[in-house]
Amino acid sequence: MNKLLYQFFTEDHHRVEGFLNKATAIPGQIDENYYHQFRVGLLKHIKMEEKILFPAAQKANNNEPIPLAAKLRLDHGALTALMVVPPTDDLIKVIRYVLEKHDLLEEEAGGMYDLCEGLTQHQTHEILEELNKATEVPVQAHNKADYVLDVAKRTLQRAGFDYDQILQQLKQK
Repeated sequence: MNKLLYQFFTEDHHRVEGFLNKATAIPGQIDENYYHQFRVGLLKHIKMEEKILFPAAQKANNNEPIPLAAKLRLDHGALTALMVVPPTDDLIKVIRYVLEKHDLLEEEAGGMYDLCEGLTQHQTHEILEELNKATEVPVQAHNKADYVLDVAKRTLQRAGFDYDQILQQLKQK
């Protein structure tokens, strides 16, 4: 197995994380241009998994859901909710933490990408063609309303993450 899908998605993880790294290259400052590219890239990445990869794997699995997909979808919802909140240093720390845990579930041996690769091995080129045609997700301006962070925190909670606890853990390191 060539692992072309695995390679496609892990390279995209690195591309998206590169924008976040550039957006936060200067401590205490967030470059809005790179952060916008990060948001657009992350949302497109999520779209490609949710609309192309996961459905193809489920279809190849006799239409049986892939158990790990449910957790990853909760993570995707949480990350999407975090993209609505205006960026702060604390928000970036939480995003990085969630991405690290999430990406591991996808990239580790036996993770989602390996599962999808195995299930769809006879459709790899068709899936790659579809992925390469995927369009960006329209991104709205950040919502600065007071309640938006609370909504994102509740969405994180459903995915098994606690925003305040993550920050507290990271500050203790």
